[in-house]
Amino acid sequence: MRKQKGFSLIELLIVVAIILIIAAIAIPNLLRARIAANEAAAVGALRTLNTAQISYNSTYPTVGFASTLQRLGDGGTATNCGSATSPTSTSACLIDSALETGTKSGYSFQVTGVTGTPASTYQMIASPVTPNQSGVRYFCSFADAVVRNNGSTAIASCTGSVTPLQ
Repeated sequence: MRKQKGFSLIELLIVVAIILIIAAIAIPNLLRARIAANEAAAVGALRTLNTAQISYNSTYPTVGFASTLQRLGDGGTATNCGSATSPTSTSACLIDSALETGTKSGYSFQVTGVTGTPASTYQMIASPVTPNQSGVRYFCSFADAVVRNNGSTAIASCTGSVTPLQ
């Protein structure tokens, strides 16, 4: 009898089983890495927003801090910042258009607590769009520009049980 060339069914099943074991080990690590990257991007975005608020406040002292993300961006027009028109208090061109929409890198951002005339306080809150998938931690910041987190509990106000990042 002539010997046939090729792989037997058992050999192929063993290779498939090894690939599945490697995938079972790698996929959770990949998901954790994505969550860590989204959280780092959210912290970076909060720092960008704090810097933009400080610049906005110093540029428009009669207005104070911006009450919306659109005021820090292009005002929702998608054309003001690239054209010859000068920035204004309604479209300051201080943040990118992705951050201005309020959602970036698996996190949603909102400005709250803007009070006073001129506005002397604000709070920035970053929440994962899909908790436990796009991020685990919730972040916030206010006029002192220190980014804080509250573990896995949603933040309504940047006071109380929030701790500064280290």
